[in-house]
Amino acid sequence: MKKNASQILKDNMMLIVLVVVYLFFTIRTGGAMFSPFNFNELITQNAYVFILGSGMLMCMLTGGNIDLACGALVCFLGAVGAYFMMIQGMSIGVTILLMLAIGVVYGCILGYLIAYINIPPWIATLAGFLAFRGLGTNILSSNSTTGSISVKKAEGFLRIFAGKLFKTKMGVLNMPCIIVAVIAAVLVIILNVAGRMNKVKKGYEAESMASVLGKSLVEAAVILLVGYKLAMAGGIPTVLVWVAAVVLFYSFITEKTTIGRHFYVVGGNKEAARLSGVNTKRIMFGAYLNMAVVTVITTWVILGRVQAANSTAGTNFEMDAISACVVGGVSAYGGAGRIFGMVIGATLIGVINLGMSLMNIDANYQKVVKGVVLLAAVAFDILSKNREK
Repeated sequence: MKKNASQILKDNMMLIVLVVVYLFFTIRTGGAMFSPFNFNELITQNAYVFILGSGMLMCMLTGGNIDLACGALVCFLGAVGAYFMMIQGMSIGVTILLMLAIGVVYGCILGYLIAYINIPPWIATLAGFLAFRGLGTNILSSNSTTGSISVKKAEGFLRIFAGKLFKTKMGVLNMPCIIVAVIAAVLVIILNVAGRMNKVKKGYEAESMASVLGKSLVEAAVILLVGYKLAMAGGIPTVLVWVAAVVLFYSFITEKTTIGRHFYVVGGNKEAARLSGVNTKRIMFGAYLNMAVVTVITTWVILGRVQAANSTAGTNFEMDAISACVVGGVSAYGGAGRIFGMVIGATLIGVINLGMSLMNIDANYQKVVKGVVLLAAVAFDILSKNREK
């Protein structure tokens, strides 16, 4: 079966909106949005949204559940990491493993409370939202007169989470970066065509070959454009590697594995999933353990970018992750949503933030705009479902 034009348009609506919004800000900023420096900033400043959004999507798939504690946990883990690295003098490797261990232990406790004790997720994570911010602030204030701990001397840590691959001077064309972009663009075209052929072979609904080729060429062009801009901005940020790894991993899990399908089934109808033999408690446990691990990765990235742990780290991160998911088409009721959609949502939010900042628009108005975009995305999702019924 081939998808009709209206279905293709609906599936790519947010992508079209993203392009329109980006072009709008490019015109309004006199082309500043299109500069290599701002391409780099768009990625590095919003990397946490992509990473946290991947974990939040898994939680939301289980029935619209969310994690309110992830932003505060970033603050706490950042304080712990900076304390052990800079004050206790622990090695970078040990500190990273220690932060991961704390995240896993917390994720197990949180997952158990939600899955097996049946505490509502928003209640369980609200407790973390309050507790972790207080714990993180206490660690920082007890070990620093300024309320923050700098990690600028942890050069190895910064190279891993805030460095650049194939680093060159700004404005000098970085050929390794161009080669990586070309390889990525070719792979996208091959994978899209192969995926379409596989769907046709199995009798699934699929877009026409012309549509797939057209979309693949657009995606390849975007990759080449980003690659060129990053090549002119000094190289590939290591944080982009972390983002790509997380996004590709969760894309594979949700689209190619049995456990990924179980998340969708639980979100669609939890009782039916249980009667079908799906271990719904294990899925809920896994969703929140997974979210804790993703938050640890986010902490490493933020600590590297800011180069210091402070009490404001992670503020509103949970809201940005939820917004990225919802704007990207993840159902607020669970059971529907794709990683690619979340990526589009996260990019749209990043473009709005950067564009309005370049236009010197007050930060409070930026929040208003993001709120309107979030509400519009939810309304569009509900109206589309009602129309289908």
